[in-house]
Amino acid sequence: MTIQRTLHHFPLDPASRQVRLALGEKRLPFNEAQERYWERRPSFLELNPSGMTPVLVETDGEGRTVICESRAILEHLNETAPEPDLVGRDPAERAETRRLLQWFDRKFDYEVNAFLLHEKMEKQMLGLGAPGLANLRAGREGLRAHLGYIERLLQERDWLNGRRLSLADFAAAANLSVIDYFGDVPWREFSGVRTWYMKLKSRPCFRPLLADRWPGLAPAAHYDDLDF
Repeated sequence: MTIQRTLHHFPLDPASRQVRLALGEKRLPFNEAQERYWERRPSFLELNPSGMTPVLVETDGEGRTVICESRAILEHLNETAPEPDLVGRDPAERAETRRLLQWFDRKFDYEVNAFLLHEKMEKQMLGLGAPGLANLRAGREGLRAHLGYIERLLQERDWLNGRRLSLADFAAAANLSVIDYFGDVPWREFSGVRTWYMKLKSRPCFRPLLADRWPGLAPAAHYDDLDF
């Protein structure tokens, strides 16, 4: 049965990028509908009352399925398109993948994105004035702490959850990629993370992210360079 997929997303939203990476890695074709989530369009709110991106709409001969927001979409994709598996082959791997997904969706978002992306992206898009220096400093300090944690994981593991590429890697890379769009990742201080990110950045599923551009928000010069 043929499934038509449409992903409603915002290109510089880390949660949307997680789903785009998973769709690309699983080679699942999809149409894109870019969503300015802050406008809270009524037709989008009908799909997801929270108004948050991403939303995946699947249509087949039996009807339409609407899956809202990244965690639900990622689990759905791994259930309905199980190869390649991106959660884990055994209970320990699956538990670690889900722990790290929660880490980036909550802890990283609260300690890093809430400062850096709010100041550098959201304030400019919404016309809320210049970035606040104290918040930028707090976000950069939080980022270094998280990069140090990722570095320690990678000293003992091939990928973040252990031996295999997983959604944990995509969650981390999706978040870092948006921050890297603005040039705020101190890659040279964390060589292990940089090498890991270069491997991910070279995968075919990552190419659409490197082509992202948003009016008025130019990326850092190295953003789409595979050998940055």
